[in-house]
Amino acid sequence: MRIVSLDVRDIRFPTSIELDGSDAMHRSPDYSCAYVVLYTDSPDGPEGCGLTFTNGRGTEIVVAAVRALEHLVVGRKLDDITSDMRSFWRSLASEDQLRWLGPEKGIIHLATGAVVNAVWDLWAKSEGKPLFRLLVDLEPEELVGAIDFRYIEDALSREEAVKLLRSMRSGRQARLEEMLESGYPAYTTSAGWLGYADDKIVRLVGEAAEAGFTHVKMKVGLDTSSDARRAALIRKALGPSGVLMMDANQSWGVDEAIAAMRVLGEYDPWWIEEPTSPDDVLGHARIRREVAPILVATGEHVQNRVVFKQLFQAKAIDVCQLDACRVGGVNEAVAIILLAAKFGVPVCPHAGGVGLCEYVQHLAMFDYIAVSGSLENRIVEWVDHLHEHFLHPAVVRDARYLAPVVPGYSIEMRPESLDRYEFPSGSAWSDPGLDLEPVGAG
Repeated sequence: MRIVSLDVRDIRFPTSIELDGSDAMHRSPDYSCAYVVLYTDSPDGPEGCGLTFTNGRGTEIVVAAVRALEHLVVGRKLDDITSDMRSFWRSLASEDQLRWLGPEKGIIHLATGAVVNAVWDLWAKSEGKPLFRLLVDLEPEELVGAIDFRYIEDALSREEAVKLLRSMRSGRQARLEEMLESGYPAYTTSAGWLGYADDKIVRLVGEAAEAGFTHVKMKVGLDTSSDARRAALIRKALGPSGVLMMDANQSWGVDEAIAAMRVLGEYDPWWIEEPTSPDDVLGHARIRREVAPILVATGEHVQNRVVFKQLFQAKAIDVCQLDACRVGGVNEAVAIILLAAKFGVPVCPHAGGVGLCEYVQHLAMFDYIAVSGSLENRIVEWVDHLHEHFLHPAVVRDARYLAPVVPGYSIEMRPESLDRYEFPSGSAWSDPGLDLEPVGAG
């Protein structure tokens, strides 16, 4: 099976109309993505689909970056790629001219994530397996062979990674059956967007509780007194047994974060997410020391395995929230999951964006079955928006992600959604106020 062409499209959803996804740093987001499809020469074969989540303006730049990587993928046989995934990954992440634009970070790395994830989707479909099953079924040496250990071998060696995976073989089948039967625990952010009115927040928290959610996350960081008012409303609606998390989306400096959490700590938050710049390792470490026992979580905007390595080494975070396409796709995500396991940091992936719930359900289940073997302090974000645009969307029932059963990475979108929401030519953008009915609903 040879990859013969690549298509990439700028897909944007006008979520800013209802302020879905709004937080302290993103006041009017339009959830969007650069959507990639890999076509092969197999007439009956699958297509490889991948995306990188974006937030509206600038998606066209990521689309251009994907085009800049096209020559590294088109013309290659799938078997040649999968037999040496490390070299394939490095060929994209270290392309000698593009690397100058940002070594393993920024726009090129976002594009890398989309392309790499499309290849893994194609591989999983060709094997007839959901992505998490493909990862679980790979021999430890083969899985570790997909990881680029450059820059992280001082913290995790190939040999340590193989040994860790081998040590978790015992009980693996029982954990797999547990995921197939019961699913993975989820929390919701859909009730706590910063732009929502108070009465809407209270109603949504109540609906979340009725749906079985015991964990709810709220956005903070714009104004501490307003945050405190909203936190009081959510805490009351949740009840004393409910778990509240907070997310500042990088809006504070280090001193501001500490001061704000001394006020907001009254509402007993389990964690504070992204309290400051995602690049400030030592700032996170100081915040963690100062706000304990409130946990510090971050990862949504951590750009690569190198920064995660430093966060772990510096004991700067309590919760790892890697993003499935902020880093360079599955290869790098697996590296981060293994690093987190070595340092004893639970992985609770970020999923607040179009397609991210579809992606991270696979990573979380792989982590539980093959790497950590534990659900303690592990829970995955659920945002109940835009799933109707996917052919095989993530499903949460009784606050648990149901295990995917369809081969692939669950990221293939409906053709009618792609046509309607492609920017700027889609009908939703020619008159967004009249064309917002969800595609595929019901």
